[in-house]
Amino acid sequence: MNLKNKQEIIKAYGKNEKDTGSTAVQVAMMSQKISELTEHLKSNKKDFATKRGLLMMVGKRKRLLAYLKSQNLEEYRELIKKLGIRG
Repeated sequence: MNLKNKQEIIKAYGKNEKDTGSTAVQVAMMSQKISELTEHLKSNKKDFATKRGLLMMVGKRKRLLAYLKSQNLEEYRELIKKLGIRG
């Protein structure tokens, strides 16, 4: 993930250009990293260190989504629809 991708994600999901800490931005960035690591693991099946990192990221994203769901259900539903996760 390069700087340009990060800025695009922040612009799309954040409240302003400096908003890197909001839950929606964190989940969006993590989703991008997860998709990149998934592609990497398709061609490198024995890279177990990356697999462990991927599983940890998925768990962290799950916790962030649970937090967002408890705080703001409407924003949660909007975010998962935008990102195309959770069915």
